[in-house]
Amino acid sequence: MRETHYRSCTLCEATCGVAVDVDGDQVVAIRGDDADPFSQGYICPKATALADLHDDPDRLRRPMVREGTTWREVGWDEAFDLVARRLDAIRRAHGKDAIAVYQGNPTAHNLGLLTYGQLLLRKLGTRNTFSATSVDQLPHMLAAHLMFGDGVLMPVPDVDRTDYFLCIGGNPLVSNGSIMTAPDMRARLKAIRARGGKVVVVDPRRTETAEQGDRHLFIRPGTDALLLLSMLHVVFAERLERPSMHLRGLDALRAIAADFAPEATAPVTGIEPDDVRALARELAGSSGVAYGRMGVCTQEHGGAAAWLIYAVNAVCGRLDAPGGMMWTTPAVDLRVLAKLIGYDLGFDRYRSRVRGLPEFGGELPVVTMAEEIETPGAGQIRALVTCAGNPVLSSPNGARLDRALPGLDFMVSIDMYLNETTRHAHVILPGTSPLARAHYDVALASFSVRNVAKYAPPLWPRAADERHDWEIAVELWSRLCLPGGAAGRLAGRAARAALLRLGPEAVLDVALRTGAHGLRKGKDGLSVAKLRAAPHGVDLGPLEPRLPGVLVTKDRQIDLVPPVFASDVPRLRARLAEAGRARDGLVLIGRRQLRSNNSWCHNSHRLVKGKPRCTLLVHPRDAAARGLVDGDLVTLASKAGRVRVPVEISDEIMPGVVSLPHGWGHDKPGTRLAVASATPGASVNDVTSEDFFDPLTGTGALSGLTVTVERVATVRPEPPGAAASTTPSAAASTTPAAGAGASATAHRAEEP
Repeated sequence: MRETHYRSCTLCEATCGVAVDVDGDQVVAIRGDDADPFSQGYICPKATALADLHDDPDRLRRPMVREGTTWREVGWDEAFDLVARRLDAIRRAHGKDAIAVYQGNPTAHNLGLLTYGQLLLRKLGTRNTFSATSVDQLPHMLAAHLMFGDGVLMPVPDVDRTDYFLCIGGNPLVSNGSIMTAPDMRARLKAIRARGGKVVVVDPRRTETAEQGDRHLFIRPGTDALLLLSMLHVVFAERLERPSMHLRGLDALRAIAADFAPEATAPVTGIEPDDVRALARELAGSSGVAYGRMGVCTQEHGGAAAWLIYAVNAVCGRLDAPGGMMWTTPAVDLRVLAKLIGYDLGFDRYRSRVRGLPEFGGELPVVTMAEEIETPGAGQIRALVTCAGNPVLSSPNGARLDRALPGLDFMVSIDMYLNETTRHAHVILPGTSPLARAHYDVALASFSVRNVAKYAPPLWPRAADERHDWEIAVELWSRLCLPGGAAGRLAGRAARAALLRLGPEAVLDVALRTGAHGLRKGKDGLSVAKLRAAPHGVDLGPLEPRLPGVLVTKDRQIDLVPPVFASDVPRLRARLAEAGRARDGLVLIGRRQLRSNNSWCHNSHRLVKGKPRCTLLVHPRDAAARGLVDGDLVTLASKAGRVRVPVEISDEIMPGVVSLPHGWGHDKPGTRLAVASATPGASVNDVTSEDFFDPLTGTGALSGLTVTVERVATVRPEPPGAAASTTPSAAASTTPAAGAGASATAHRAEEP
């Protein structure tokens, strides 16, 4: 019988409402949910791929054990026994830190992993815990932690009421927001302009968002903090500041900004002094907001840039103001939930063993993971638990990590796929597909541009021989994290039974009932039952001012100049001193694409079909200097590694900068990703370096790395009547990226 179910898409941060038509256990169609109060029928192309993921023949359904180079399916009890026995033996022999944990960002889209999953992933007691956070939003979280008192207190742009949207290093039209959950950003950007507002984008690439906006300014990668300091210089010099009563450190920030006049920063940033002054005056004189995202975070000054994004909004009176940067009032208080699951936010309480990089939130930077596996000594990583992650493709110098993983004594992956990372595991424990589990956006609703709440039950009960990922975590927790002996085993069985009976919905229900929209609202307060009765979701209203109550600093004041960031200012002054001494070579940035979300979506044919999208954007001037024409195969190289990619010549990229999208690189042997393997592309993280990072936060610098680009000798099509070229074929190349390059060449040849 055909039925329609309503839920949210889990394939990016937008949380678009979807209507899923099913017939029995088959997905018939997926479309936008017109009745969803937040997304109002909008979906991007990724949403329809939820059906592809659910029905994917490559998706694993039962545990897999690797024996040499072959895999065999086993029962759940055998798999759990093997994992618990091996991990316990390694822990007993080498200590807790011998086991490492890595979590990928799909965890943020998964109710079970965010709640019960953390029982295992944060209770193993190891300091060697890693996640995608340190190649993503860590600088924003550190700034929130030091300025507002808690790392989850990241404010978001009130885009639905702003009249000036300054976007630095972000592309929300493609991402639908990022730490700014906002479906259909195209319509939201149009609305800003329709009400007389202005959209300005600062980015090394003229992005899709920039094309929609009023103005675009190129900026040299890695210099955003200098731009923000020069804007603050103008605000203070022209007395444009409008600080609230909840700030401390204004004089200290004024003193820092005094050294960064627009004339001083322009030779380094590439943004003219008059343009800097215009940005500062427009922001300070509007009901606007400055927003920065991945390009701000993932650079060598990412921590300082994230701090200064919040600081410039605060000084201009745009923090906690309608149309500015505001805090949500979510139905589930993420701070309370974080404490329940053991996510204790702190900074630099210990450091990594090899390079001494700081921890944040109980996690070490992922740029140090490979060396912690390779380097002998006490605390060396000998076993690894990965969950919903693919760090071989997502972490800097993924090729080094790819070489390091086979040296582990044991590896287990909670994952639905045999991918570039999990192919190294000894055991893979697959969870169910997103459509087969309950869903509530605990994390993403906390960063939404409007307060909303939506719960969706599973479309079907899981099969008897399947397990939800949270059930896998509970089972391993009961075996590995509770006291030993007969009493411990008895307690473990009892705790496991209770948790499995209650499920993550029990945690969600308590969080809803005790949250801002729960019991205090009386009979209308939220609960799981109330949300079940509202399958399209509940609109909880626009963002509201929350100062000073939202702050958890000791004095309920915003610290404009935390000492940690003040200590990094000399490094910014040193970068300023590079004026007139341009760095040699091209620099690399990534880019996001609407049909991709990291490496998740490339096994869906509908999302990868068409012309190749894993191309290297090169400015015409830089292409001409290297004798390149559109479609040429080139070697993109750094000190860390090299790949082969086809060139796409475009003036949308800044001269001196090249751009390669992330998430590709599906040419490695031993995976089971039939569609992705046929359209592999090249991994940008085979070129990025684990030695290029922000020393303040440990965040990998995925933007601003110096690279070289050289044409690979191939046979070019000649004009009619021209003599045939005798240039050797690229197929003869023996460089490590030859497979990727050959594939790209083949696809290019198939284009009309």
